[in-house]
Amino acid sequence: QVQLVESGGGLVQAGGSLRLSCAASGRTVNYRVAWFRQAPGKEREFVAAQNWGGSSTYYAAPVKGRFTISRDNAKNTVYLQMNGLKPEDTAVYYCAADSRRVGTYTYWGQGTQVTVSS
Repeated sequence: QVQLVESGGGLVQAGGSLRLSCAASGRTVNYRVAWFRQAPGKEREFVAAQNWGGSSTYYAAPVKGRFTISRDNAKNTVYLQMNGLKPEDTAVYYCAADSRRVGTYTYWGQGTQVTVSS
């Protein structure tokens, strides 16, 4: 069983940066990890992911070039560095993880709010 806890959200002006952290209770070295977000009145959407071995990363088109997903295996922590933030990035951000190489994500955090003001 893995528990995920996000942190690092907050209020930032457009053009600013934030780094979200997702701390795992157990070892997630060989887990797929991802970030999703959900804006008010919208469905949850994919933001970024890193594959099972950590060798590949994937980004949604709206964030590509601005966001970076990374992990520190020694700290069992996944990060989402967000630069050039826009008001449309405002959402609750969730991290997710799974031990399988493909498929849905089993473990989810509680979310952290990111608000970008114009």
